[in-house]
Amino acid sequence: MALVVFTAVPALALGEEGWPSLAKAFWVLFATALAGGASSALNAYVERETDALMARTRRRPLPAAILLPRVVFVYGLLLTVVSTLLLWAVGGPVAAAVGLLTIVFYVGVYTLWLKPRTPQNIVIGGAAGATAPLIASAAMDGHISLGAWLLFGIIFLWTPPHFWAISIFRSREYERAGFPMMNLVVGDQPTRWRSLGYTLLLVAVSLLPVWFGYLGTLYAVAAVALGAWFTQAIVRSMIEQAPQADWRAFKASSSYLMLLFLAMIVDLA
Repeated sequence: MALVVFTAVPALALGEEGWPSLAKAFWVLFATALAGGASSALNAYVERETDALMARTRRRPLPAAILLPRVVFVYGLLLTVVSTLLLWAVGGPVAAAVGLLTIVFYVGVYTLWLKPRTPQNIVIGGAAGATAPLIASAAMDGHISLGAWLLFGIIFLWTPPHFWAISIFRSREYERAGFPMMNLVVGDQPTRWRSLGYTLLLVAVSLLPVWFGYLGTLYAVAAVALGAWFTQAIVRSMIEQAPQADWRAFKASSSYLMLLFLAMIVDLA
């Protein structure tokens, strides 16, 4: 959740004349976090039974019987309403609409339909996790800038190698839960090849903000260096063909995205 909200920060200034006031930035990011919380709560409600079958999720509040399902469901609905109204108040109708559509897509399309039915679940569903920059951009002037769409593209392309790495590492758990993850359908190594393809495309797209003049040399150098590092992690997992290497690639992917967006913020400062 923190990483999702963090990806919205550069969009507050990308394509704008400067940074917004601290108060507006806080409320936009806070409302974005509430929308993400709504998605997570409703996702946890829907997947409470499958979460109980997986080691990495069975200690969550619902499978661990810490909270009642109906409480989490109502909490998710409450966060949906509050986040939508708050985004409308501080960012306008477009930001509110994108926030609400994100929740609907994540829960209704990804969680309920895509995830249990197709190995492309992460590829398509990744759009839901990439909308924070769109929300932030829309909240600035009522329009979504090209720069924000470029950030969306970066996160969208980052999502498959990120989640495929963890799905290979946790393959038995995903199989037990009945989710048709890519590696369970086509195999581990073909999935790693797909991850490499998305990673190379990701590195190329990560340089587009420089091409369009949104970011400068500092970010360009960081994007190339980080892209090479992340690509190396994926290649290494292909060579070693061991779940531990995929786990390292998964951790590298999180660090990559955080550092890439930090470079954007520093460049814009």
